[in-house]
Amino acid sequence: MIRLFETHRLRETQELDGMWDLTMEGFDRKYTMPVPGCWEQHPDFLSHRGRGTYTKKVYIKRSSDIRLEFKGVSHTADVYFDGKHVVDHYNAFTPFSVVVKNVCEGEHEIKVVADNTFGEHSALHIPNDYYTYGGITRPAALEYVNEVYIENIRFTPSCENGVWSAFTEIKVKNSSDGVRTAELRAELVGCCLSSEAEIEPRGSRIFRFEQRFEDIKPWTPQSPELYYLNAVLSENGIDKDDLIERVGFRTVEVKGTDILLNGERIYLKGFNRHEDYAVDGCAVSFQHMVQDMELMQGANANAVRTCHYPNDERFLDLCDERGMMVWEENHARGLKLDDMLNPNFEKQCEDCIREMIENHYNHPAIVIWGILNECAAETAEGREMYKKQFEQIRSMDSSRPVTSATCRHFTDITLDLEDVVSFNMYSGWYKDCPIDERNDQEIEWIRKSGGDNKPIIVSEVGAAAIYGYRDRSRCKWSEERQADLIRENLEVYMNDPRITGVFIWQFADCRVTEEGEWFATRARCHNNKGVVDEYRRPKMAYDTAAEMLAKYGGI
Repeated sequence: MIRLFETHRLRETQELDGMWDLTMEGFDRKYTMPVPGCWEQHPDFLSHRGRGTYTKKVYIKRSSDIRLEFKGVSHTADVYFDGKHVVDHYNAFTPFSVVVKNVCEGEHEIKVVADNTFGEHSALHIPNDYYTYGGITRPAALEYVNEVYIENIRFTPSCENGVWSAFTEIKVKNSSDGVRTAELRAELVGCCLSSEAEIEPRGSRIFRFEQRFEDIKPWTPQSPELYYLNAVLSENGIDKDDLIERVGFRTVEVKGTDILLNGERIYLKGFNRHEDYAVDGCAVSFQHMVQDMELMQGANANAVRTCHYPNDERFLDLCDERGMMVWEENHARGLKLDDMLNPNFEKQCEDCIREMIENHYNHPAIVIWGILNECAAETAEGREMYKKQFEQIRSMDSSRPVTSATCRHFTDITLDLEDVVSFNMYSGWYKDCPIDERNDQEIEWIRKSGGDNKPIIVSEVGAAAIYGYRDRSRCKWSEERQADLIRENLEVYMNDPRITGVFIWQFADCRVTEEGEWFATRARCHNNKGVVDEYRRPKMAYDTAAEMLAKYGGI
């Protein structure tokens, strides 16, 4: 399943989920592995880092151009069609595609070489506080496309004096060697707009429509209304291609110290969530995504942060449907300046941001973009990189605020660059100190360092516990101590009118890499700060979080 709704009625699509052959460098035998899936699911590769080659035979029913789409390959991919290299891609957490021209009817072979090794070639996937799995970890599909086809849709709603409008941009590509004339129709909420234009050879054209809408219901967390935008491409009066997007009418803006949704102040309260499940790895099944959503909303959360990378689009679809507000961020976590000076860093970040926004722009649930969690924001070189990435996001999307979660307390020099100031704080866990005093010191520093009159979010707060470990002394690593610290911290942060959101670290325990430094402070080679464990068994802290999130905070 690629999305939670039908995206085409004209364009023929064939999902590539199922069993693929896998050969792994250094191993003699051939394996069969599920796609999507992590190769760590196999007992021979429980912690394997290397290069694996996936192959699958596909039958093409008619001669056509073929579009291959991969929602995620971890973390470097080289794709071959009938032995010919057709595309390469870096980053496990963003989708990519390629069009293969003039494919004949009959049997063909798709080959994907996946590589989850660390090294200079990989600036963003490094030994870290979460695990880098290997394989084709998200869904894949094959589509039959014409020489002229719809590439994407971009929907931007606005509201003035209670009247909703939308600006829709639809990109059409022409892969042929000749000029083509196409008509495009866009249908939404009973309105049908159309336009005709020529498209240059091997070029593209963006069709733009602006329309006012009556009798629509806005998207809100309490009532997440969604509508289908159907784009149809015709040539010579014959419908040739289509693309359906699901959209919502809502606006997000920052006004002083408030974040406004549809003009109303919101308070974000919820969890940081890694895509990691004990039996799935990062290839979280749809059933387990739904389970996560039920547990988070059962704990009275209205928001989730996709730490620390763009999420599977099926989960974002769930957030759209359930009214769960989303902070989505690019892929970079805890990088020191030396890491950020990797010659591949800026290009790989730029690609990740572009692919994240291009593919996830239409999700009404996404209310904020984040970048560079806990990176070298205290350095002049780092500041320039933050500045460049914020500028890239704003050039692509001016409809959402931007932020970055910092742990560079009293030294961060980037707070003036962002719309929302966010800080990670673990009072009582890493440092025993009065929570209220430490919070006052942090906010006073924020105000003097470029964050005055901006919304403030506590982007991480929490403590660790081993599931099932109880101790009447309430010592660290016990479920009692974790529940106590979450309660004590939330009582301070959620009663502070200067703060407009809080995200508990974290929803579920996740695996961490054994390479590097993380194993030394992460019992079981897991980050154990989840309020549920990796099997989603609730700890005492889950009930504490549910109580506190219900008791405090706005919508």
